[in-house]
Amino acid sequence: MAPQPLICVHDVEAMSRWYQKLLECTSGHGGKQYERLYRDKRLILQLHHWEVEHDHGPIGDPDKLPYGNGLLLWFEVDDFKAAVARIKELNPEILRPPFHHVGANQWECWLRDPEGYKVVISPPDGSTERG
Repeated sequence: MAPQPLICVHDVEAMSRWYQKLLECTSGHGGKQYERLYRDKRLILQLHHWEVEHDHGPIGDPDKLPYGNGLLLWFEVDDFKAAVARIKELNPEILRPPFHHVGANQWECWLRDPEGYKVVISPPDGSTERG
């Protein structure tokens, strides 16, 4: 089993570029309505425009804030230091700068993407890699 998270966004193309930079992933679909982002041939994130219903009807309500309340988009990265450098280049709102989570024995960085979703970047679970 592999998760395939999908989030609704206002600007699919801009968010695709942002996540491609953050996660060093590639576009697998592209377009203004829907995007599939891949890393190592694995689907890691889907982006869907709020107002596009396709064959399934609306996915979310763009008038309900905050987006993703209670949701963390958590991404495990191979090189945490490089990911932190990319985060600095993107200059997002930082919710928690890089810190060592003692209980999980790993480094984490919490931020908010341009659409308002909370994102966490960390090295592999149980890693002691320094941030």
